[in-house]
Amino acid sequence: MSRISKRSWITMLTLVLLALFLSGCAPSASHTVDTADLKEGNFWEKYVVYYFAQTLDTFADWFNGEYGLAILLLTIIVRTLILPLTLKQYRSSKAMQAIQPELAKIKEKYKDNPQKQQEETMKLFQQNQVNPLAGCLPLFVQMPIFIALYNSIYWNPAIRDHSFLGIKMGIAVNEQAWYAYILPLLAALTTYVQSKMMQSQQKGNNPMMPAMNTIMLIFPVLIFVMALSLPAALPIYWIFSNIYTIIQNYFLYIRSAEKDKESAPAK
Repeated sequence: MSRISKRSWITMLTLVLLALFLSGCAPSASHTVDTADLKEGNFWEKYVVYYFAQTLDTFADWFNGEYGLAILLLTIIVRTLILPLTLKQYRSSKAMQAIQPELAKIKEKYKDNPQKQQEETMKLFQQNQVNPLAGCLPLFVQMPIFIALYNSIYWNPAIRDHSFLGIKMGIAVNEQAWYAYILPLLAALTTYVQSKMMQSQQKGNNPMMPAMNTIMLIFPVLIFVMALSLPAALPIYWIFSNIYTIIQNYFLYIRSAEKDKESAPAK
């Protein structure tokens, strides 16, 4: 198996393991405390979850106790802060498109020597500063935020007992009324849409495409299954984050491509 293929499958395995970790790491309800009491907890609670919960409490105060809007504001801030990574991902995607002819030549020239083909491909990536894994960077950066949000729901009774649009944010979706199931569906659907938007920009001779296609098919299903048993605030965060990404990708990829076509000289 090539080095790039190994990396891509390791990436997918990491995502799955993180998802499984989140599914089984809920603290006991008997440990519910106020936000201030988190300062007496372990390193993660004291230096990460506490400040995360404090931020959500502050935002909720701004919105008269509405934690759904607090999560929306937090999502916008987090996604804006990682925008430089997203732009790096965008530039890498454009660079990948630009070197497609060279990739095709390497594939044809070394079609009988996979190892040499791999070496020349990696050399081409390095020369053009292309990172085939750049598309996964924003996801990995968001994981600690997601885990902190997950923990803060259990440790903060104000979040756990709060309702947003008639759905209890701290209660698992599969323990609520039928309309709560809309959240996992929307989370999976928006994940699929934003994944397809990314996939459409990675066509060509990218050697990571087979594994990336698998990730893009599996991840929305995984999100749906997880969202059924996780507190409703988590799929709410997913939906907000995915909508932000969809809007962002529209301007970065689709709108940009339309402008490129309009500015291209007529043949």
